[in-house]
Amino acid sequence: MDLNEIAEFMHSAARSVGAEVTSPWFYLQLGLILVGAGIALGVGAAIRSRIDITSFAMGWPAPLRLFMRVLVGSASTAVFALLMTLARLVMLSSTWPSRSYLLSVAASLAFAWLIIRLVTSVIRNPFIVRLVSLAAWLVAALSILGLLEPTIEALDSVSIVLGGLRLTPLLLIKLGVMLIVALWLTSIASNFVESRITRSADLTPSIQVLLIKVIRLALMVFAVAVVLSAAGINLSALAIFSGAAGVGIGFGLQKIVANFISGIILLADKSVKPGDLITIGDSTGRITEMKTRYISVAAGDGREFLIPNEDLVTQKVVNWTYTDKNTLVKVNFGTNYEADPRLVRKLALDIAAAAPRAIKSKPPNCILVEFAEAGMKFSLTFWISDPDGLDNVKSDAMLALWDAFKREAIQVPYPVREIRVRGALPVETIAEASK
Repeated sequence: MDLNEIAEFMHSAARSVGAEVTSPWFYLQLGLILVGAGIALGVGAAIRSRIDITSFAMGWPAPLRLFMRVLVGSASTAVFALLMTLARLVMLSSTWPSRSYLLSVAASLAFAWLIIRLVTSVIRNPFIVRLVSLAAWLVAALSILGLLEPTIEALDSVSIVLGGLRLTPLLLIKLGVMLIVALWLTSIASNFVESRITRSADLTPSIQVLLIKVIRLALMVFAVAVVLSAAGINLSALAIFSGAAGVGIGFGLQKIVANFISGIILLADKSVKPGDLITIGDSTGRITEMKTRYISVAAGDGREFLIPNEDLVTQKVVNWTYTDKNTLVKVNFGTNYEADPRLVRKLALDIAAAAPRAIKSKPPNCILVEFAEAGMKFSLTFWISDPDGLDNVKSDAMLALWDAFKREAIQVPYPVREIRVRGALPVETIAEASK
Protein backbone atom coordinates (compact mmCIF):
# COMPACT_ATOMS: atom_id res chain seq x y z
CA MET A 1 0.00 0.00 0.00
CA ASP A 2 1.56 3.29 -1.15
CA LEU A 3 0.84 6.81 0.09
CA ASN A 4 -1.86 7.44 -2.55
CA GLU A 5 -3.75 4.33 -1.54
CA ILE A 6 -3.50 5.30 2.13
CA ALA A 7 -4.84 8.77 1.33
CA GLU A 8 -7.70 7.30 -0.69
CA PHE A 9 -8.55 4.92 2.12
CA MET A 10 -8.60 7.74 4.67
CA HIS A 11 -10.77 9.86 2.37
CA SER A 12 -13.33 7.09 1.90
CA ALA A 13 -13.37 6.40 5.62
CA ALA A 14 -14.02 10.08 6.31
CA ARG A 15 -16.92 10.11 3.84
CA SER A 16 -18.41 7.01 5.49
CA VAL A 17 -18.11 8.53 8.95
CA GLY A 18 -19.64 11.79 7.75
CA ALA A 19 -22.62 9.96 6.29
CA GLU A 20 -23.07 8.03 9.51
CA VAL A 21 -22.92 11.16 11.71
CA THR A 22 -25.59 12.96 9.68
CA SER A 23 -28.08 10.13 10.30
CA PRO A 24 -30.54 10.55 13.22
CA TRP A 25 -30.12 6.87 14.04
CA PHE A 26 -26.50 7.60 14.96
CA TYR A 27 -27.56 9.94 17.74
CA LEU A 28 -30.16 7.45 18.97
CA GLN A 29 -27.49 4.73 19.22
CA LEU A 30 -25.09 7.19 20.88
CA GLY A 31 -27.73 8.08 23.45
CA LEU A 32 -28.41 4.39 24.16
CA ILE A 33 -24.67 3.79 24.60
CA LEU A 34 -24.33 6.67 27.08
CA VAL A 35 -27.39 5.56 29.04
CA GLY A 36 -26.14 1.96 29.05
CA ALA A 37 -22.72 3.10 30.25
CA GLY A 38 -24.26 5.02 33.15
CA ILE A 39 -26.45 2.08 34.17
CA ALA A 40 -23.49 -0.32 33.88
CA LEU A 41 -21.32 1.86 36.10
CA GLY A 42 -24.00 2.02 38.79
CA VAL A 43 -24.78 -1.70 38.68
CA GLY A 44 -21.08 -2.60 38.69
CA ALA A 45 -20.40 -0.41 41.74
CA ALA A 46 -23.36 -2.00 43.55
CA ILE A 47 -22.13 -5.52 42.74
CA ARG A 48 -18.59 -4.79 43.94
CA SER A 49 -19.85 -3.27 47.19
CA ARG A 50 -22.25 -6.10 47.99
CA ILE A 51 -20.13 -9.15 47.05
CA ASP A 52 -17.17 -10.11 49.22
CA ILE A 53 -15.05 -12.42 47.09
CA THR A 54 -13.07 -13.77 50.06
CA SER A 55 -16.15 -15.12 51.82
CA PHE A 56 -18.24 -15.77 48.70
CA ALA A 57 -15.65 -17.98 46.98
CA MET A 58 -14.41 -19.66 50.14
CA GLY A 59 -13.43 -23.27 49.40
CA TRP A 60 -13.49 -22.82 45.63
CA PRO A 61 -10.51 -23.95 43.51
CA ALA A 62 -7.86 -21.27 42.99
CA PRO A 63 -8.50 -20.79 39.21
CA LEU A 64 -12.24 -20.42 39.84
CA ARG A 65 -11.65 -17.89 42.64
CA LEU A 66 -9.39 -15.88 40.33
CA PHE A 67 -11.99 -16.03 37.54
CA MET A 68 -14.70 -14.83 39.92
CA ARG A 69 -12.55 -11.98 41.26
CA VAL A 70 -11.86 -10.70 37.73
CA LEU A 71 -15.51 -11.10 36.77
CA VAL A 72 -16.70 -9.06 39.75
CA GLY A 73 -14.02 -6.44 39.11
CA SER A 74 -15.20 -6.17 35.48
CA ALA A 75 -18.90 -6.23 36.36
CA SER A 76 -19.52 -2.83 34.73
CA THR A 77 -18.07 -4.06 31.44
CA ALA A 78 -20.16 -7.25 31.53
CA VAL A 79 -23.37 -5.33 32.29
CA PHE A 80 -22.64 -2.82 29.54
CA ALA A 81 -22.04 -5.61 27.01
CA LEU A 82 -25.34 -7.28 27.95
CA LEU A 83 -27.29 -4.00 27.73
CA MET A 84 -25.83 -3.21 24.30
CA THR A 85 -26.68 -6.72 23.09
CA LEU A 86 -30.29 -6.36 24.28
CA ALA A 87 -30.59 -2.92 22.66
CA ARG A 88 -29.18 -4.33 19.43
CA LEU A 89 -31.69 -7.19 19.43
CA VAL A 90 -34.59 -4.78 20.05
CA MET A 91 -33.53 -2.54 17.18
CA LEU A 92 -32.99 -5.50 14.86
CA SER A 93 -36.58 -6.56 15.44
CA SER A 94 -37.95 -3.09 14.67
CA THR A 95 -35.72 -1.58 11.94
CA TRP A 96 -32.88 -2.22 9.51
CA PRO A 97 -29.67 -3.88 10.79
CA SER A 98 -27.55 -0.97 9.54
CA ARG A 99 -29.32 1.38 11.97
CA SER A 100 -27.94 -0.55 14.97
CA TYR A 101 -24.38 -0.96 13.73
CA LEU A 102 -22.92 1.30 16.43
CA LEU A 103 -24.59 -0.76 19.15
CA SER A 104 -23.11 -3.92 17.65
CA VAL A 105 -19.64 -2.38 17.69
CA ALA A 106 -20.02 -1.23 21.31
CA ALA A 107 -21.21 -4.68 22.44
CA SER A 108 -18.41 -6.43 20.54
CA LEU A 109 -15.76 -4.12 22.02
CA ALA A 110 -17.12 -4.64 25.54
CA PHE A 111 -17.19 -8.44 25.15
CA ALA A 112 -13.66 -8.38 23.71
CA TRP A 113 -12.36 -6.38 26.68
CA LEU A 114 -14.12 -8.73 29.14
CA ILE A 115 -12.62 -11.83 27.51
CA ILE A 116 -9.15 -10.25 27.41
CA ARG A 117 -9.34 -9.37 31.12
CA LEU A 118 -10.33 -12.93 31.97
CA VAL A 119 -7.52 -14.40 29.88
CA THR A 120 -4.81 -12.05 31.22
CA SER A 121 -5.84 -12.67 34.84
CA VAL A 122 -3.30 -15.51 34.97
CA ILE A 123 -0.45 -12.99 34.61
CA ARG A 124 0.93 -11.77 37.94
CA ASN A 125 2.74 -8.61 36.79
CA PRO A 126 0.26 -5.65 36.75
CA PHE A 127 2.27 -3.72 34.16
CA ILE A 128 2.37 -6.70 31.78
CA VAL A 129 -1.36 -7.23 32.33
CA ARG A 130 -2.17 -3.65 31.31
CA LEU A 131 0.21 -3.74 28.35
CA VAL A 132 -1.08 -7.05 26.99
CA SER A 133 -4.72 -6.10 27.63
CA LEU A 134 -4.48 -2.78 25.77
CA ALA A 135 -2.55 -4.31 22.87
CA ALA A 136 -4.97 -7.23 22.49
CA TRP A 137 -8.00 -4.94 22.76
CA LEU A 138 -6.56 -2.60 20.12
CA VAL A 139 -6.14 -5.52 17.73
CA ALA A 140 -9.67 -6.74 18.52
CA ALA A 141 -11.08 -3.23 17.96
CA LEU A 142 -9.38 -2.91 14.57
CA SER A 143 -10.70 -6.35 13.59
CA ILE A 144 -14.25 -5.49 14.69
CA LEU A 145 -14.17 -2.23 12.73
CA GLY A 146 -12.70 -3.98 9.68
CA LEU A 147 -9.50 -1.93 9.80
CA LEU A 148 -7.04 -4.64 10.80
CA GLU A 149 -5.88 -5.61 7.30
CA PRO A 150 -5.44 -2.00 6.07
CA THR A 151 -3.56 -1.14 9.27
CA ILE A 152 -1.24 -4.11 8.83
CA GLU A 153 -0.55 -3.15 5.24
CA ALA A 154 0.13 0.46 6.23
CA LEU A 155 2.56 -0.58 8.98
CA ASP A 156 4.37 -2.90 6.59
CA SER A 157 4.64 -0.29 3.83
CA VAL A 158 7.21 1.87 5.66
CA SER A 159 10.63 0.24 5.99
CA ILE A 160 14.29 0.88 6.66
CA VAL A 161 16.98 -1.48 5.34
CA LEU A 162 20.02 -2.00 7.58
CA GLY A 163 22.66 -4.49 6.54
CA GLY A 164 20.24 -6.60 4.54
CA LEU A 165 17.61 -6.48 7.29
CA ARG A 166 14.29 -4.81 6.40
CA LEU A 167 12.86 -3.11 9.47
CA THR A 168 9.20 -2.06 9.44
CA PRO A 169 6.86 -0.85 12.21
CA LEU A 170 4.91 -4.09 11.81
CA LEU A 171 8.06 -6.17 12.32
CA LEU A 172 9.00 -4.20 15.44
CA ILE A 173 5.51 -4.63 16.89
CA LYS A 174 5.63 -8.37 16.21
CA LEU A 175 9.05 -8.61 17.81
CA GLY A 176 7.90 -6.69 20.88
CA VAL A 177 4.80 -8.83 21.39
CA MET A 178 6.60 -12.12 20.84
CA LEU A 179 9.50 -11.07 23.10
CA ILE A 180 7.11 -10.19 25.91
CA VAL A 181 5.34 -13.54 25.60
CA ALA A 182 8.61 -15.48 25.25
CA LEU A 183 10.25 -13.78 28.24
CA TRP A 184 7.11 -14.32 30.33
CA LEU A 185 7.14 -18.03 29.51
CA THR A 186 10.89 -18.09 30.18
CA SER A 187 10.32 -16.52 33.60
CA ILE A 188 7.72 -19.16 34.46
CA ALA A 189 10.01 -21.98 33.33
CA SER A 190 13.06 -20.60 35.16
CA ASN A 191 11.06 -20.10 38.38
CA PHE A 192 9.88 -23.70 38.18
CA VAL A 193 13.44 -24.95 37.65
CA GLU A 194 14.71 -22.70 40.46
CA SER A 195 12.16 -24.13 42.90
CA ARG A 196 13.28 -27.66 41.99
CA ILE A 197 16.97 -26.84 42.37
CA THR A 198 16.60 -25.06 45.72
CA ARG A 199 14.79 -28.10 47.13
CA SER A 200 17.71 -30.38 46.31
CA ALA A 201 19.71 -31.18 49.43
CA ASP A 202 22.57 -32.70 47.41
CA LEU A 203 23.67 -29.34 45.92
CA THR A 204 25.58 -26.69 47.83
CA PRO A 205 24.18 -23.12 47.87
CA SER A 206 26.89 -21.95 45.46
CA ILE A 207 26.15 -24.71 42.95
CA GLN A 208 22.43 -23.99 43.24
CA VAL A 209 22.91 -20.30 42.44
CA LEU A 210 25.31 -21.13 39.58
CA LEU A 211 22.87 -23.61 38.01
CA ILE A 212 19.97 -21.17 38.34
CA LYS A 213 21.92 -18.37 36.64
CA VAL A 214 23.17 -20.58 33.82
CA ILE A 215 19.69 -21.98 33.17
CA ARG A 216 18.12 -18.49 33.20
CA LEU A 217 20.71 -17.20 30.73
CA ALA A 218 20.33 -20.22 28.45
CA LEU A 219 16.53 -19.92 28.45
CA MET A 220 16.68 -16.20 27.63
CA VAL A 221 19.12 -16.75 24.75
CA PHE A 222 16.97 -19.59 23.43
CA ALA A 223 13.79 -17.48 23.69
CA VAL A 224 15.35 -14.54 21.84
CA ALA A 225 16.66 -16.85 19.09
CA VAL A 226 13.25 -18.49 18.67
CA VAL A 227 11.49 -15.11 18.51
CA LEU A 228 13.89 -13.77 15.89
CA SER A 229 13.47 -16.89 13.78
CA ALA A 230 9.67 -16.80 14.16
CA ALA A 231 9.62 -13.16 13.05
CA GLY A 232 11.44 -14.13 9.87
CA ILE A 233 14.73 -12.45 10.73
CA ASN A 234 17.82 -14.21 9.48
CA LEU A 235 20.29 -14.32 12.36
CA SER A 236 23.19 -13.83 9.95
CA ALA A 237 21.74 -10.42 9.10
CA LEU A 238 22.45 -9.33 12.65
CA ALA A 239 26.22 -9.53 12.16
CA ILE A 240 26.52 -5.76 11.96
CA PHE A 241 24.60 -5.39 15.22
CA SER A 242 26.71 -8.03 16.96
CA GLY A 243 29.85 -6.15 15.93
CA ALA A 244 28.43 -2.91 17.32
CA ALA A 245 27.43 -4.74 20.50
CA GLY A 246 31.01 -6.03 20.84
CA VAL A 247 32.36 -2.48 20.60
CA GLY A 248 29.77 -1.32 23.14
CA ILE A 249 30.75 -4.07 25.56
CA GLY A 250 34.41 -3.17 25.13
CA PHE A 251 33.84 0.49 26.02
CA GLY A 252 30.58 1.10 27.83
CA LEU A 253 29.57 -2.27 29.28
CA GLN A 254 32.93 -3.58 30.45
CA LYS A 255 32.02 -3.16 34.13
CA ILE A 256 28.76 -5.06 33.68
CA VAL A 257 30.52 -7.89 31.86
CA ALA A 258 33.32 -7.90 34.46
CA ASN A 259 30.79 -8.20 37.27
CA PHE A 260 28.97 -10.98 35.43
CA ILE A 261 32.17 -12.98 34.84
CA SER A 262 33.28 -12.31 38.43
CA GLY A 263 29.94 -13.66 39.65
CA ILE A 264 30.48 -16.88 37.70
CA ILE A 265 34.00 -17.17 39.17
CA LEU A 266 32.73 -16.66 42.72
CA LEU A 267 30.11 -19.35 42.27
CA ALA A 268 32.59 -21.76 40.71
CA ASP A 269 35.42 -21.43 43.26
CA LYS A 270 33.04 -21.28 46.26
CA SER A 271 35.11 -18.59 47.97
CA VAL A 272 31.86 -16.99 49.15
CA LYS A 273 28.38 -18.42 49.29
CA PRO A 274 24.95 -17.43 50.62
CA GLY A 275 24.98 -17.44 54.40
CA ASP A 276 28.68 -16.57 54.80
CA LEU A 277 29.69 -13.72 57.11
CA ILE A 278 32.18 -11.52 55.27
CA THR A 279 34.05 -8.25 55.73
CA ILE A 280 35.09 -6.21 52.69
CA GLY A 281 36.43 -2.74 53.33
CA ASP A 282 34.26 -1.14 56.01
CA SER A 283 31.25 -3.37 55.27
CA THR A 284 30.54 -6.44 57.38
CA GLY A 285 27.49 -8.66 57.13
CA ARG A 286 26.01 -11.94 56.03
CA ILE A 287 25.48 -12.75 52.36
CA THR A 288 21.77 -13.07 51.64
CA GLU A 289 21.72 -13.21 47.82
CA MET A 290 24.17 -13.58 44.95
CA LYS A 291 22.95 -11.81 41.82
CA THR A 292 24.38 -11.57 38.33
CA ARG A 293 25.95 -8.15 38.98
CA TYR A 294 26.31 -7.93 42.77
CA ILE A 295 25.92 -9.72 46.08
CA SER A 296 23.58 -8.55 48.82
CA VAL A 297 25.11 -8.34 52.31
CA ALA A 298 22.81 -7.78 55.30
CA ALA A 299 24.56 -5.76 58.02
CA GLY A 300 22.14 -6.85 60.75
CA ASP A 301 21.01 -3.30 61.60
CA GLY A 302 18.52 -2.87 58.77
CA ARG A 303 21.13 -1.85 56.20
CA GLU A 304 21.91 -4.01 53.19
CA PHE A 305 25.10 -3.52 51.17
CA LEU A 306 25.07 -4.22 47.41
CA ILE A 307 28.69 -5.06 46.60
CA PRO A 308 29.72 -5.55 42.93
CA ASN A 309 31.06 -9.02 42.18
CA GLU A 310 34.26 -7.56 40.76
CA ASP A 311 35.17 -6.11 44.18
CA LEU A 312 35.05 -9.56 45.77
CA VAL A 313 37.46 -10.89 43.15
CA THR A 314 39.94 -8.00 43.13
CA GLN A 315 39.88 -6.81 46.75
CA LYS A 316 40.76 -8.37 50.09
CA VAL A 317 37.76 -10.19 51.57
CA VAL A 318 37.53 -11.61 55.09
CA ASN A 319 35.26 -14.66 55.11
CA TRP A 320 34.49 -15.53 58.72
CA THR A 321 32.82 -18.81 57.77
CA TYR A 322 34.90 -19.99 54.81
CA THR A 323 35.95 -23.37 56.25
CA ASP A 324 34.79 -23.15 59.88
CA LYS A 325 32.25 -21.03 61.73
CA ASN A 326 34.27 -21.12 64.96
CA THR A 327 35.40 -17.57 65.76
CA LEU A 328 38.06 -16.32 68.15
CA VAL A 329 36.91 -13.57 70.49
CA LYS A 330 39.70 -11.24 71.63
CA VAL A 331 39.18 -8.87 74.56
CA ASN A 332 41.96 -6.42 75.46
CA PHE A 333 41.93 -4.79 78.90
CA GLY A 334 44.28 -3.33 81.48
CA THR A 335 44.79 -2.98 85.27
CA ASN A 336 46.96 -0.86 87.52
CA TYR A 337 50.23 -2.11 89.00
CA GLU A 338 48.69 -2.68 92.45
CA ALA A 339 46.74 -5.68 91.07
CA ASP A 340 48.06 -9.25 91.19
CA PRO A 341 48.51 -10.29 87.50
CA ARG A 342 47.98 -13.98 88.35
CA LEU A 343 44.67 -13.16 90.04
CA VAL A 344 43.67 -11.03 87.05
CA ARG A 345 44.43 -13.91 84.67
CA LYS A 346 42.42 -16.35 86.81
CA LEU A 347 39.42 -14.02 86.92
CA ALA A 348 39.53 -13.49 83.16
CA LEU A 349 39.81 -17.23 82.44
CA ASP A 350 36.87 -18.01 84.73
CA ILE A 351 34.75 -15.36 83.02
CA ALA A 352 35.60 -16.67 79.53
CA ALA A 353 34.93 -20.28 80.53
CA ALA A 354 31.53 -19.29 81.95
CA ALA A 355 30.48 -17.39 78.82
CA PRO A 356 27.25 -18.97 77.44
CA ARG A 357 28.51 -19.18 73.86
CA ALA A 358 32.08 -20.26 74.63
CA ILE A 359 33.20 -23.58 73.14
CA LYS A 360 34.00 -25.87 76.05
CA SER A 361 36.36 -28.08 74.04
CA LYS A 362 38.68 -25.14 73.36
CA PRO A 363 39.94 -23.66 76.65
CA PRO A 364 40.32 -19.87 76.87
CA ASN A 365 43.63 -18.13 77.26
CA CYS A 366 44.73 -14.91 78.96
CA ILE A 367 48.22 -13.48 78.64
CA LEU A 368 50.03 -10.46 80.04
CA VAL A 369 50.85 -8.41 76.98
CA GLU A 370 52.75 -5.35 78.21
CA PHE A 371 53.93 -3.34 81.19
CA ALA A 372 52.69 -0.03 79.89
CA GLU A 373 53.14 3.48 81.26
CA ALA A 374 49.67 3.59 82.84
CA GLY A 375 49.44 -0.07 83.93
CA MET A 376 49.51 -3.70 82.85
CA LYS A 377 47.84 -4.76 79.61
CA PHE A 378 46.18 -8.19 79.16
CA SER A 379 44.64 -10.06 76.23
CA LEU A 380 41.81 -12.55 76.80
CA THR A 381 40.87 -14.94 73.96
CA PHE A 382 38.22 -17.64 73.75
CA TRP A 383 36.27 -19.39 70.97
CA ILE A 384 32.59 -19.22 70.08
CA SER A 385 30.76 -21.43 67.58
CA ASP A 386 29.30 -18.68 65.38
CA PRO A 387 30.49 -15.15 64.51
CA ASP A 388 26.97 -13.71 64.76
CA GLY A 389 26.73 -11.19 67.59
CA LEU A 390 30.50 -11.01 68.12
CA ASP A 391 30.31 -7.48 69.55
CA ASN A 392 27.65 -8.55 72.05
CA VAL A 393 29.86 -11.40 73.27
CA LYS A 394 32.81 -9.04 73.76
CA SER A 395 30.58 -6.57 75.57
CA ASP A 396 29.29 -9.25 77.96
CA ALA A 397 32.86 -10.38 78.70
CA MET A 398 34.01 -6.82 79.47
CA LEU A 399 31.01 -6.20 81.74
CA ALA A 400 31.79 -9.41 83.62
CA LEU A 401 35.42 -8.29 83.99
CA TRP A 402 34.26 -4.94 85.37
CA ASP A 403 32.07 -6.65 87.97
CA ALA A 404 34.92 -8.98 88.97
CA PHE A 405 37.38 -6.08 89.29
CA LYS A 406 34.94 -4.17 91.48
CA ARG A 407 34.50 -7.22 93.66
CA GLU A 408 38.27 -7.78 94.06
CA ALA A 409 39.09 -4.05 94.39
CA ILE A 410 41.15 -4.10 91.20
CA GLN A 411 41.36 -0.74 89.50
CA VAL A 412 41.37 -0.08 85.77
CA PRO A 413 44.07 2.45 84.88
CA TYR A 414 43.22 5.77 83.35
CA PRO A 415 45.55 8.57 82.24
CA VAL A 416 46.53 11.17 84.85
CA ARG A 417 48.21 14.40 83.79
CA GLU A 418 50.09 16.89 85.99
CA ILE A 419 50.53 20.44 84.70
CA ARG A 420 53.48 22.43 86.07
CA VAL A 421 53.79 26.10 85.16
CA ARG A 422 57.37 27.38 85.32
CA GLY A 423 58.18 31.05 86.00
CA ALA A 424 54.73 31.80 87.42
CA LEU A 425 54.26 35.04 89.41
CA PRO A 426 53.48 34.83 93.15
CA VAL A 427 49.83 35.22 94.13
CA GLU A 428 50.53 38.54 95.88
CA THR A 429 52.07 40.02 92.74
CA ILE A 430 49.01 38.97 90.65
CA ALA A 431 46.68 40.57 93.20
CA GLU A 432 48.61 43.85 93.20
CA ALA A 433 48.69 43.93 89.40
CA SER A 434 44.93 43.57 89.25
CA LYS A 435 44.30 46.64 91.43
